[in-house]
Amino acid sequence: MHERSSAAELAGILRRELDRYSPGEKLPSSRSLVDRFRASPVTVSRALAVLAAEGLVVTRPGAGAFRAEPSPAAPAPRGDTSWQQVALSAEPGDRTVPRSVEAGRVLAAFTPTPAGVIDLCGGYLHPALQPERALAAALARAGRRPGAWERPPLEGVEGLRAWFAREIGGPGGTVTAADVLVTAGGQSALTTALRALAPPGAPVLVESPTYPGVLAAARASGLRPVPVPVDADGVRTDLLAEAFRATGARVFFTQPLFQNPTGAVLSAARRREVLRLARAAGAFVVEDDFARRLAHEDAPPLPPTLASEDPDGVVVHVRSLTKFTSPSLRVGALAARGPVLDRLRAVQIVDSFFVPRPVQEAALELVGSPAFARHGRAVAAELRVRREALLSAVRRELPSVAVDFVPPGGFHIWARLPSGADETGVVAAALRSGVAVAPGRLYYAAEPPAPHVRLCMAAAGGVGELGEGVRRLGVALGVLTR
Repeated sequence: MHERSSAAELAGILRRELDRYSPGEKLPSSRSLVDRFRASPVTVSRALAVLAAEGLVVTRPGAGAFRAEPSPAAPAPRGDTSWQQVALSAEPGDRTVPRSVEAGRVLAAFTPTPAGVIDLCGGYLHPALQPERALAAALARAGRRPGAWERPPLEGVEGLRAWFAREIGGPGGTVTAADVLVTAGGQSALTTALRALAPPGAPVLVESPTYPGVLAAARASGLRPVPVPVDADGVRTDLLAEAFRATGARVFFTQPLFQNPTGAVLSAARRREVLRLARAAGAFVVEDDFARRLAHEDAPPLPPTLASEDPDGVVVHVRSLTKFTSPSLRVGALAARGPVLDRLRAVQIVDSFFVPRPVQEAALELVGSPAFARHGRAVAAELRVRREALLSAVRRELPSVAVDFVPPGGFHIWARLPSGADETGVVAAALRSGVAVAPGRLYYAAEPPAPHVRLCMAAAGGVGELGEGVRRLGVALGVLTR
């Protein structure tokens, strides 16, 4: 093979030769592949990364590449999705709700903090925690892929859809590439899902508190967010049942893993009940799984996605690479089964046609590289350290502030202010003292039951900044309570 031969060509040859090896068997070393095909080490490495992203091989640093274990031979059982024809067509009477396009709820994550102000408000990794070198390398390799600048399939590049399917479906392989649409990040996926699933004027059940971006997206589509309270075990399913009965809602939005802002994880019993209640109501569950790769180093084993346990197409799953990598890698996915997938696809095509192919190819290069796994381990370890530093600072500097739940994953601490505290005043005083925090009221669809602030551990420069930021918040609280 000549030096100029592409990694894609070499990957094709190796893909055809995989049947020579048993599952788990080691492939020839990179050095032997270099000698055999007269290719550069870089080309060999890229070819193996392509096969790794496709789930055909597993690379182990220092050990080599191995043929991956096969997926289950029998296809995952497919349930009855015929109920969706009713859910997608039924509209509530003549009720109308004015569209309200208001970006204030989501701007906090994008507004640069003034010089000298510590950021405990943002919702993305600090630049020092982002895999910038790996992203740059992936983007460079993607740009040289054959056909990288051609129009992609409208549903997304096949290899990337397959990777998302494995991520969402888990070891059981209950989700296939045919169930997945590639989207321009998680927010775009949420907006597409809400527009596809509910007509203007319809109620949408949301957790309370919840991600402000879903409240903004719902109202921009003329929908009525209806809050359902959350506790340490996730959404209160007794109240969810009542909300379905009272509103006739056909959509429930949930973040069952490391919920934003509380950090709660939906318990096993409530997971089953959420799916049962939604199926009984003929409703969809929009599962926003934004934080699955943000588990802390000491987190217990993660539960599977709701989508992986749902054969009947109740769950519309949202996933994104953005939070785990960089705010500029706007790549996510929607997964669904049944007629709703066609509706989602149609809405996305009308809105944006498709996600640019070079961006998708760069994402595929990234997730197939050894650097992706290294980044995951580094983020998990750093978030655990930052969580403990932030909690220690809160206990030391803010004795009147309560943290009712310590999250084992995600970016956030949900801090309850003293009863009667002026939340708006606290946030303003904190900014004057040199620290930015998010007011709790942004996370509620209706009146908040108590004053809160959300403290983000990921956007600050390090544990030193976290401690100093909490100290400054303590100063602000002290000034207000004098």
